[in-house]
Amino acid sequence: QVLLVESGGGLVQAGDSLRLSCAASGRTFNGGAMGWFRQGPGKEREFVTAISWSSGRADYADSVKGRFTISRDNAKITVYLQMNNLKPEDTAVYYCAARALYSSINRQASAYDYWGQGTQVTVSS
Repeated sequence: QVLLVESGGGLVQAGDSLRLSCAASGRTFNGGAMGWFRQGPGKEREFVTAISWSSGRADYADSVKGRFTISRDNAKITVYLQMNNLKPEDTAVYYCAARALYSSINRQASAYDYWGQGTQVTVSS
């Protein structure tokens, strides 16, 4: 079992930046991929970004491309989401997710085996 713990959410103004962290613990995470999804008020959960743990290759949703950056720290088994130039439409609960066996990036939530509890990001205009 892999436990994912997110941190770093909060209330900011439009144009501000935030960095989210997701630390994995428990069963040794030997590969796979990790990503971020979000769910805004009254919306379905959507893909934000993901990174292959082995190659470091990343993928981004068009809505965040150029503003958000995902990165990983292999030693700490932690993935980060740097969010710049935040917009009110970025307001959502952000969830960290992990794929244990497959290193390919996938935009489908069903492809991920483990999920964090979520952290709230609120962007005021």
